Amino acid sequence: MSKRTVRGALVALLLLAGLLVASAAQAHEIRPALLDIREQEGGTIQVTWKVPMRGDRALALEPVFPADWVRLGPPSERVVPGAAVQHATFRSEKGSLVGEKVEIQGLSVLQTDVLLRVDLADGSSHSAILRPSDPSFRIPAHESKAEVAASYWRMGVTHILEGVDHLLFLLALLLIVSGFWKLLQTVTAFTLAHSVTLALATLGFVHVPPAPTEAVIALSILFLAGEIVRKHQGEVGLTERKPWVVAMAFGLFHGLGFAGALSEVGVPAHEVPLALLMFNVGVETGQVLFVVAVASVLAGLRRIPWEWPQGAWRLAPYSIGTAAAFWTLQRVVTALTRAA
Repeated sequence: MSKRTVRGALVALLLLAGLLVASAAQAHEIRPALLDIREQEGGTIQVTWKVPMRGDRALALEPVFPADWVRLGPPSERVVPGAAVQHATFRSEKGSLVGEKVEIQGLSVLQTDVLLRVDLADGSSHSAILRPSDPSFRIPAHESKAEVAASYWRMGVTHILEGVDHLLFLLALLLIVSGFWKLLQTVTAFTLAHSVTLALATLGFVHVPPAPTEAVIALSILFLAGEIVRKHQGEVGLTERKPWVVAMAFGLFHGLGFAGALSEVGVPAHEVPLALLMFNVGVETGQVLFVVAVASVLAGLRRIPWEWPQGAWRLAPYSIGTAAAFWTLQRVVTALTRAA
C-alpha cells in the first residue's frame, strides 16, 4: 500500500471520527428507562415506570406485566426534566413475584436500555439491564453471590463503554500523556479517585445533585481539549506537567457520575459491598479495554512513516472540545432548570 493510500485512509478515518463526535454533541442525551417494582405484604405491587422523552414525547416503550397482575385504580403520571414518570399499583393473584416474567415492549426498535429493579417482600432484591437483544426478565427467588457479582460486573462494563463522556475524557488524556509509566500513574490516579467517590456516594456519605456533577464532567473534557491544543502549540500545560493531579481531581466527579448510574439500578441490601466492588471492577475492566485499544492504535499510527497534512492534529481536540462545550451548556441549563 502506498503512502498516499495510507494517508488518505487515515485522514478519512479521522474525519469520520470527528463527524461521529460532532453528531454525538448535537444529539440530546437519552438516559436508560427505569422500571422499579416493589412487592409488599399481601400481594400488593408498587410499580414506577420512568421513560425518557425525546423532545415533548416519551419514547415508545411499554412494560408488559404477567396476566395475573390486576391494576388497582388508574395510574398517576407526571413529567420531570427529560422523562415521563408513571406510578401504578397492582395485585398479584399468585401472591408472589418469584418466577414471574416482565418484558419491555418496543425495546427491539429503540437504541436504549431499561434498568430493572425488583424488591421482593422478603427483603431480597434483583437488578438487571434489559436490552433490545434481551427485553425480558424472569424474577428468581434468590440470587447467588456469583450471580450478583456477574450482574453488577456487566453493569459496570456496560456503563463505561456506553458512557461517551467518560471515554472522551480518557481519550483526551491519552492524547496528552506520553510514556508508559506516566500513563500508568495517570490512569491509576483516575481509578483511585473515582473509586473513592463512587463508594462514598453509593454508601450515602456524600450526596451531590446529578446535574451539576454531569456539567463538571463535561467541563473536564473541555479543559483537556484545550490542553491538547496547548501541547501542539509548544506550551507545557498543567495536564502535561502533572497529569495524575488533573486525572485525580476530575476523577472525583466522574466517580459521582458512576454512582448516579448505580443508584438508578439500586444495590441489593444484603450484598452492598459485593455489588459495589463488582460494579467498580466492571468499570475498570471497560476502562482498561478502551485504554489498551486506543493506545495500540495511537502507537501504530506513530510507526507509519508519513507526514500528516498540515493542521490535521486539530481535528481530534476540536471535535472533542465541540462535544464537550455542547454538553457543558446543555447540562448547565438542565441544572439551572431543576434548581428553579
